[in-house]
Amino acid sequence: MAQVQNGGLSSPQELFESITAQGEVVRSLKGGKAPKDEIDSAVKLLLALKTNYKAATGQEYKADSPPTNSTPASVGSSRAAEGEEDFVDPWTVQTSNAKGVDYDKLIVRFGSSKIDKELIDRLERVTGHKPHHFLRRGIFFSHRDMNQVLDAYENKKPFYLYTGRGPSSEAMHLGHLIPFIFTKWLQDVFNVPLVIQMTDDEKYLWKDLTLEQAYGYAVENAKDIIACGFDIKKTFIFSDLDYMGMSPGFYKNVVKIQKHVTFNQVKGIFGFTDSDCIGKISFPAIQAAPSFSNSFPQIFKDKKDVQCLIPCAIDQDPYFRMTRDVAPRIGYPKPALLHSTFFPALQGAQTKMSASDPNSSIFLTDSAKQIKNKVNKHAFSGGRDTIEEHRQFGGNCDVDVSFMYLTFFLEDDDKLEQIKQDYTSGALLTGDLKKTLIEILQPLIADHQQRRKEVTDDIVKEFMTPRKLTFDFQ
Repeated sequence: MAQVQNGGLSSPQELFESITAQGEVVRSLKGGKAPKDEIDSAVKLLLALKTNYKAATGQEYKADSPPTNSTPASVGSSRAAEGEEDFVDPWTVQTSNAKGVDYDKLIVRFGSSKIDKELIDRLERVTGHKPHHFLRRGIFFSHRDMNQVLDAYENKKPFYLYTGRGPSSEAMHLGHLIPFIFTKWLQDVFNVPLVIQMTDDEKYLWKDLTLEQAYGYAVENAKDIIACGFDIKKTFIFSDLDYMGMSPGFYKNVVKIQKHVTFNQVKGIFGFTDSDCIGKISFPAIQAAPSFSNSFPQIFKDKKDVQCLIPCAIDQDPYFRMTRDVAPRIGYPKPALLHSTFFPALQGAQTKMSASDPNSSIFLTDSAKQIKNKVNKHAFSGGRDTIEEHRQFGGNCDVDVSFMYLTFFLEDDDKLEQIKQDYTSGALLTGDLKKTLIEILQPLIADHQQRRKEVTDDIVKEFMTPRKLTFDFQ
């Protein structure tokens, strides 16, 4: 899925166009008598865009009065720097807050629903499993229609999982693992099929890569994904460059989606400009297509009504807001979503990790020594300037990257809470906190590297071959 680092609604003109497009979406939903909650979500997004437009131009939005100054600002910088709004789109994540993005505000802006205790308790009742620590700690924090998925599951109706990866480099980093770790847990507790899209076509369009390089990265990244432990009998991993040419069902859905999304809408949602290649403009339909079961006839035969659940980072939501808008118009169920927070860069939670900056990330190829050096040298600290001050006033877990990483990878709730108390009180020093993190990450990555070594080319080929999975969708 998209993870590139530039683009976005950054100029008054682009904001103006996005409001125009979102207005069309609202009118279309109202005209089609869509459910009230969906209309409300679309209206919320429209109002948020108008607020951003006023902040950028100092003027109210008027449909017949485009902005006179349309010089693009640097991506997301103005709003994030002034602290007015976090900037989140499929390519860029920026905030001026050292604690990271304000996810409660993002839920309101995107019109999704918070994953609350009631939903987590229901997940536990339905599955019979203790909720994953990503759910317990709010790492997966937002959803669309998860209760509907649970209703169907309780009524013995099947659903399937879909997630993806945009293969922009040979090596993946820790942040890339988060959706796959959680998706594996979902697959295990619900016992459902999974499709994983490798968007090598997208990376070719956005980055300076050859088609052969993009496909090669897809295969290498697939090895890291397989090393997470997915069941080969329940999982299909596919390269867009490969699969679309051999699957009429998939391509037919891409074309259906393309017919129902206007150029104005796609510019409004994704911030595309007139100078973007047409491949970028048409790509969102390709990321949307796996949301519909008949894109995979080898798994689902001709069934087009199997519900899809998509675990992904919240920055991917614009693709699936578009998908959910199109779905009822082409006769398909809307995909449900579970959204995760962003995995912070070592330098702090203002941005997500970047594969292009080796010191912002801990890579799955890093040695034990590299992990230790990166954490010690680059992990942003919430500690005080001196040991004396730290002992007196304590550290700040809200901005300390080592503590943030522990919330992702230390599974023991009691131990995590004890570390938080000790660091906040000053009993635990920053060096000790970093040492704890290093001791967790080194074996975690070493184990992953060992599992990856066991993933042969033949195993990758089997995962990536279209085939029947061990589910009967008669």
